Amino acid sequence: MSTDRDGKKLVRSPSGLRMLPENRALGSPFCLEEPQWVPDKECPLCMHCDAKFDFITRKHHCRRCGKCFCDKCCSKKVPLPRMCFVDPVRQCAECSVISQKEMEFYDRQLKVLMNGATFYITQGSSEKSENVVCRLSNNHRYLFLDGEDHYEIEVARISTVQILTEGFTPGGGNSRATGMLIQYKPQGSDELLQMKFTTSEDFNSNKKMSASWLAAMHKAAKLLYESRDQ
Repeated sequence: MSTDRDGKKLVRSPSGLRMLPENRALGSPFCLEEPQWVPDKECPLCMHCDAKFDFITRKHHCRRCGKCFCDKCCSKKVPLPRMCFVDPVRQCAECSVISQKEMEFYDRQLKVLMNGATFYITQGSSEKSENVVCRLSNNHRYLFLDGEDHYEIEVARISTVQILTEGFTPGGGNSRATGMLIQYKPQGSDELLQMKFTTSEDFNSNKKMSASWLAAMHKAAKLLYESRDQ
């Protein structure tokens, strides 16, 4: 069984203090690596407003993209949990907007995923379904499914996530999430498997929790794909 807790350590980088797992291979699949900074000698001008750098106009590197900017174009210090920074760090205007939008995922949706929700799961082409509680592990690396049996799906080995909806209208306003279809590779195998998650119809409270969990998983999948494309 996979461990739910991994040791962490403080690491000081040129960009600031970061809280990283002692074993980097055990990091969260949603995290991004620090970018390589554009060398000072390659950026005589601000890469946004073209201001010339001199003794008065100093250059600053955005901690998210690594590009060079003047103070005016790179003045905001914004939390950047995807790179495990302990404190808010300097980011350019474009990156700071992205990081601020991601804070909803880290502040709210991660908690929803770790609290879990109830689903019926069906594996592959099987007609047999099983009622399970599905939650994200504390280190964000696994989906734990607990019912009659215990299943673990490594998040980094999930290939696709498709949210299933019903009541779709052209505007999408009346659609609601009813389940999820994922394709993944089990640990130690290259075989691509499929699992379907369906919300329970038993209790309205469970349905609401499941719908919130699916919405959070939809956002998690987007961040996961971005991390892979880095």
